[in-house]
Amino acid sequence: MASLNLNSVILAAWSWSREACSSHNEIVSITLTSLFVVITLIMWYAWMMKNSKKTMKYPLPPGPRGLPLVGNLPFIDRDVYRYFAKMTDIYGPIFKLKIGSKLYVVIGSTSLAKEVLKDFDTTFANRDTPSAIVTLSYGGSGLIWTSYGSHWRTLRMICVQHILNKTSLDALYILRRRQLRRTVKFLYSKIGSPIDVADQMFFTSLNTIISMLWGGTVKDDEMSSAGKEFQQAIVEAIALMGETNISDFFPLLARFDIQGIAHRAQTLFMWFDRILDSIINERIKLNQAGGKNEKSDFLDILLELKDSGDTKIQITIANIKALFLDLVVAGTDTTATTVEWAMAEIMNHPEIMKKLQEELVTVVGENGMVEESHIPQLTYLEAVIKETFRFHSVVPFLVPRRPSESCIVGGYTIPKGTQILVNARALQIDPEMWENPLEFQPDRFLKSTTKWDYSGNNFNFLPFGSGRRMCAGSSLVERTVPYALASLLHSFNWRLPEGVALDFSDKMTLTLKKMIPLIAIPTPRLSNPELYL
Repeated sequence: MASLNLNSVILAAWSWSREACSSHNEIVSITLTSLFVVITLIMWYAWMMKNSKKTMKYPLPPGPRGLPLVGNLPFIDRDVYRYFAKMTDIYGPIFKLKIGSKLYVVIGSTSLAKEVLKDFDTTFANRDTPSAIVTLSYGGSGLIWTSYGSHWRTLRMICVQHILNKTSLDALYILRRRQLRRTVKFLYSKIGSPIDVADQMFFTSLNTIISMLWGGTVKDDEMSSAGKEFQQAIVEAIALMGETNISDFFPLLARFDIQGIAHRAQTLFMWFDRILDSIINERIKLNQAGGKNEKSDFLDILLELKDSGDTKIQITIANIKALFLDLVVAGTDTTATTVEWAMAEIMNHPEIMKKLQEELVTVVGENGMVEESHIPQLTYLEAVIKETFRFHSVVPFLVPRRPSESCIVGGYTIPKGTQILVNARALQIDPEMWENPLEFQPDRFLKSTTKWDYSGNNFNFLPFGSGRRMCAGSSLVERTVPYALASLLHSFNWRLPEGVALDFSDKMTLTLKKMIPLIAIPTPRLSNPELYL
């Protein structure tokens, strides 16, 4: 009956449209025909939604009503996670949003997060990759964005067993140490001058990652010209990845590239690809000429695996490039943002800074510099970092997941292809689990008997996600963030410029950043100036 009524409407409208064409000019005819097409599409969409609901044994999650075609897009606040908090208050811990042609489901409770990230982990192990990232990541062929399957398992194994394992990271400590000492030296040269903390930490992290990727055999203290080009490419790539692309919500508009994102991504990709080709080709020639250094960096490791002949490890040069991009993006922006939030909170709580610096003096001493080997002994520093991860989730919704088949979560149908956002921030400020959750209190991690580690098994603390698709680089972040923060606090005292107050407002880009960058002035703490040189 529904299809009969729809046909009647179409026939009547078509007849009326033809009469209009015969009695009005061509412009009026085109207008009426266009209006008819829009009305028909709206009615077809409503009919499809109505009938799809009838065929479901379990309903879709609840959620706000949207407009035809655009869905809820016009009503979503710029402060997305605060908007999600409002929706959770209204609809509960699971709700849906329709944005253009895509259905989103937001998960905001521990039990539901466990269903998605553990109980149905394999089902929810895929990604719906934004088009700009598809372009920049070699068709999504890196670890973060590739679809779940044998290729992903190979890349994961390579990262965990060969690149980011303890042996490899220990071997490359000298490179991380060299970059951080350069930063300390630079800050010493800027004593009394305002420093953009996030900006400084971004380039420190970027230089560190670059040196670990291909810098193990570089003899010069200065970065190569290719490295400097790579820096610029990465800065632009991260900015582009963080832009909202209307084409991702309305695929029919993708061909028009309304915002120019596709063009910019392709241009940047070609630049990025040329830089990496140059670096990789130079390394291959060096290795063939017998100039390989005993201390292998990531590039040497990956090239050896590529040429190993092991049928279980089949990677291409494109895979290596995509992995490089994954490691750089995951290891720079997040590290810099985390250190900035931590420094802002520490400066906002002088008692925390005092306690941290006292611990550093006890463990490191006043006549030495922080080493990574000191980190396990800095228990209060660890508590401060965990509290920063909890209170300032730099990736508040984790990386979105997409079910490979329709399934049931929390008594609701989750259709195949839905975008799943796990609201980790909501879980980490849940008042039922955390005492005074909206206060920055590192001591909670010292007093609690609960195991708050980074394994992803406690669903109220998910800084690196959980399950198969949790962050493979967590072992690197566990080293770089505390090492950087400890070095800043041990080597310098920090104060705000006169007349400047701390501001904790934030903005969502690729990560959740401070709206107003933290600008702070360092002064030396160590009595021996030679330690800074």
